[in-house]
Amino acid sequence: MLNTILLTLAKSIDYDVLSSAKNKELETNEKWGLAEESEYFANKVKLYRQDKLNADEFRRFRLQNGAYGSRLNSEFSMIRIKVPGGDITPTQLEKVASLSESFSIGSAHVSTRQNIQLHWVQLEDVSEVFRGLAEVGLTSREACGNTIRNVMCSHFAGVCPNEPFDTTPYAKAIARFFLRNPICQNLPRKFKFNFSCCPEHGYVRIADVGLVPTVRDGVRGFRVYLGGGLGAASFIGHLLEEFTPDSRLLSTSIATIRLYDRLGNRENLARNRMRYLVSEIGWEKFQGLLLKERILVEATISIPTRKSYDGFLNTGDLNNTSISSTSTKSKITLPVINSNSGDTPYTRWLNTNVVAQKQSGYYSVYITLGAGDITSSQLRIFAECIREFSLEKKARTTPQQNFLVRYIKADQLPKVFQKLSGNGLGNPGANTIVSTVGCSGTTSCNLAITNSHRLAKEIQSKFLELNVDLDKDFVDSSIKISGCPNSCGQHEVATIGFYGGATRIGTSMVPIYTMLFAGSTGENGELGKAIMRVPAKKVLDVVLKIFEYFKKERTGNEKLNEWIYKISNGNGSGEIKNVDDMKKLLLPIIELPAFSTAPDFYKDYGTDTNFVAKTARGECAA
Repeated sequence: MLNTILLTLAKSIDYDVLSSAKNKELETNEKWGLAEESEYFANKVKLYRQDKLNADEFRRFRLQNGAYGSRLNSEFSMIRIKVPGGDITPTQLEKVASLSESFSIGSAHVSTRQNIQLHWVQLEDVSEVFRGLAEVGLTSREACGNTIRNVMCSHFAGVCPNEPFDTTPYAKAIARFFLRNPICQNLPRKFKFNFSCCPEHGYVRIADVGLVPTVRDGVRGFRVYLGGGLGAASFIGHLLEEFTPDSRLLSTSIATIRLYDRLGNRENLARNRMRYLVSEIGWEKFQGLLLKERILVEATISIPTRKSYDGFLNTGDLNNTSISSTSTKSKITLPVINSNSGDTPYTRWLNTNVVAQKQSGYYSVYITLGAGDITSSQLRIFAECIREFSLEKKARTTPQQNFLVRYIKADQLPKVFQKLSGNGLGNPGANTIVSTVGCSGTTSCNLAITNSHRLAKEIQSKFLELNVDLDKDFVDSSIKISGCPNSCGQHEVATIGFYGGATRIGTSMVPIYTMLFAGSTGENGELGKAIMRVPAKKVLDVVLKIFEYFKKERTGNEKLNEWIYKISNGNGSGEIKNVDDMKKLLLPIIELPAFSTAPDFYKDYGTDTNFVAKTARGECAA
């Protein structure tokens, strides 16, 4: 029965790419959106307004279609646009710009899962946004709700010197196969796939399914990690087996989803992610059940179903990289740099935002955004830049809430910088701690307690002012901030992470953050350890004081992330040997003056009113 449904689904949906001259760029891109879904959504809104559809039914429907309720106001929506693998074209960026100007707030937001979000869209306008997205092949379908969310893929996939092969076609084939697929329309909760390009680049240990490419005896395959995820309770994923050939990727994925669908906790909203299931029944039992389930899937899957997946996979270029594991990421050295130019804006940008690709003579360029925000006019300039300078003619979103443009020739880099910097897109610091991550926080989210979004921007601005990007000691370190414990800012995998909360000092409420140390990403990624609570208006002071102690206490050429890891494991060699020593030194920094003498310390960033910890029903699940 399942195979018949899947075959019918594959036949009923038009997956052909757009071929009109207007959308010529989409000839090499997939058509994810369906125009008819716009009208369907508009009709549902009418039924809801006429009280023919109750609030819970409508809420489930709109979440399934990617419309997330805005903070404390059900009349507005956040539309989460899926960008599978982070791949997006100039035409699509220009459409997002136009839709934001017409129906949103004139800007867009790049999320930590490579989506693009439009905030504060009136409910009656959501269908018009869907229509516009479909025109350029985009969709928000299943970007929210109890479904398979946006499939992530490392933004370096295809250009990473250390990758065995490009995982992009596999990520997109998985995204395509499960989009609108009946097997995953009513899961216990959301479900996430993350593909890396190599062991270093990727968020594979914090996803329901994380995949690291590898090659064995000339056969492509993956190391598959299951049961990871971030939230109020976080877990690192477990390795399923030493080698899963790419021919078993589909069956492994289906088996995992079926097992979770059948055994996942549908009663307790707080404990119904797959990571809880794995934790509660134990990894060895879950692993055994899954391997048996995969045998059943492989024994019953139909030839047409298999061919539909293979068809999606073969639309990607599976042979655009050579199988190699010996190359290393090179340090960028370009003839266009004047060695006497010093720390000019261009050289600052070049040293942190430009990385060499494995393709000789080509470079990838980061566009560093402020906590993921980009205006409509900047989106248009960015689109022009891609068309003019990128051989690939597209960009990638990144988990650091930035963009990456690839396949740029060395002699074009000064022109790229000139175009970007003239429009506020030339900030340096992409591969350093300067590029601070912050979720949307209280600017739009119902669950947020603090304004993590604004705090991230404050930190980034201060770091640029202090020229932190010029200091190589802060390369490979990160600060990530969430407005609540739910980890949309991925605070638990940051060198220094923060998540928002509230406390009372005397008779006054205060926005506060719990600080974590030594989180990391990649195949060997670890979760950060909670250190102490810091008032919101003291976070920046605390971070700068940590920098001061680091410079004084580090050994040799240690970078900040290495020193933080050492301290968090009790291996410090100076005055600060462990986190307790660190806390003692930081306690005087976090003390607040009396409210009567300094009331601003008791307010959150981005507001001039007294702080109130106000939340509403979360919309992470349908």
